[in-house]
Amino acid sequence: MFTCDQPSDATRPQLPGPGPPARVTMAAAAAAVSCRPLTMSRKRLQQLVDTLGHSTKHFNKSEVECLIKLFDKLVAESSSRFAAAGFDRNMFRDILHTAFGLTDEMIMDRVFRTFDRDNNSCISVTEWVEGLSVFLRGTLEEKIKYCFEVYDLNGDGYISREEMFQMLKNCLLKQPSEEDPDEGIKDLVDIAMKKMDYDRDGKLSFKDFEKAVRDENLLLEAFGPCLPDIKRRMAFEQKTFRESS
Repeated sequence: MFTCDQPSDATRPQLPGPGPPARVTMAAAAAAVSCRPLTMSRKRLQQLVDTLGHSTKHFNKSEVECLIKLFDKLVAESSSRFAAAGFDRNMFRDILHTAFGLTDEMIMDRVFRTFDRDNNSCISVTEWVEGLSVFLRGTLEEKIKYCFEVYDLNGDGYISREEMFQMLKNCLLKQPSEEDPDEGIKDLVDIAMKKMDYDRDGKLSFKDFEKAVRDENLLLEAFGPCLPDIKRRMAFEQKTFRESS
């Protein structure tokens, strides 16, 4: 198997970004999501809950409201120039790292782009709730589409050998060795292509990726972790949704 391992909490590096205050804000906002006054109006909140409650498959209205309130608290306490509109890249990266344990900057950038459906470099409240619906509770089909979009670095509809090499090089833990590490990564790319490139055209289409993952689910995150593990997902949900129970 050529899936990538995430570093443990003990070895995970602290990423640059908004810094400690933002991490404190993330925890505090989730813990006290209904204890402070909203910065948005009650009318606006209810409109969002009603709209997203219908459009989002995997959250009920109470959970949607909790996610909106968390978003509102984080945005209100942010010093970002995008604060009025939503999360900028750095703030979102800090959330991905702190709450969900993602560490690879390239992958986190791609996750940001996947959430940012209108490509305006800012994640709105709608993009936040709809993105988390797939990120946390998506069906296998939804997650296959999500992961393929993350791994398709240049957005051309294929995962190329070069993109595989780049992602595997970034996500694999570096081990001291006399061998050229690039050669080992090239070997992994070859294994991936033999296993997943069904039409043998030298690149992975969505159809190739989907078939490979349906045949073997562990291949879903073959080129780097881009979804939260079950422990972090449950911790986030328990902290964020506890007021809804």
